Amino acid sequence: MNAREEILRRLGDAPPDAAAYDAIPRPYLRRHHDGDVVGLFAERAADYRAEVHRIARADLPGVLGALHGRYLAPAGLPEPWTAEASTVRDDPPVSIAELDALDGVITGCAVAIAETGTVVLDHGPGQGRRAVTLVPDHHVVVVEAARIAADVPEALERLSPDRPLTFVSGPSATSDIELSRVEGVHGPRRLTIVIID
Repeated sequence: MNAREEILRRLGDAPPDAAAYDAIPRPYLRRHHDGDVVGLFAERAADYRAEVHRIARADLPGVLGALHGRYLAPAGLPEPWTAEASTVRDDPPVSIAELDALDGVITGCAVAIAETGTVVLDHGPGQGRRAVTLVPDHHVVVVEAARIAADVPEALERLSPDRPLTFVSGPSATSDIELSRVEGVHGPRRLTIVIID
């Protein structure tokens, strides 16, 4: 069998060999932080200009209820979270025009990365379709402390490679050639992260 045939054989319909995958040598450092990963995540996310709140789970409805305006709540977002908030459910999906008229969106996340202050969405239940996280001016992400991974390798182990992934590190921002920063060009200009313990 030549190299081409071997590659095509590997791309076939056979299920991946889990034992062979687990046997791949990974000599690199797999975890960089062992301390307070929740605190590290909050610090790094704030460095990216996200507004960060760390609260008790019981306080979440009140914190979300204090948001000003109407927010979209994607299908699958736990209803008790938004019991005191003014929300519109994305079921059936609202139009882009309706989405643009709202003040923001409230989502959960698949995982968060302490080392980089990044929130990762795989657009599963409670995270919404991609448009709901790009169109509104304000994105509120509820991050359960158990979903915070210490660093990128640990986070990637928790994610499914067959899901669409969106990595969010702070509000949307870009700079022109003179390094003038502009926020909100490619997505929300405000990012609020609510960490619940």
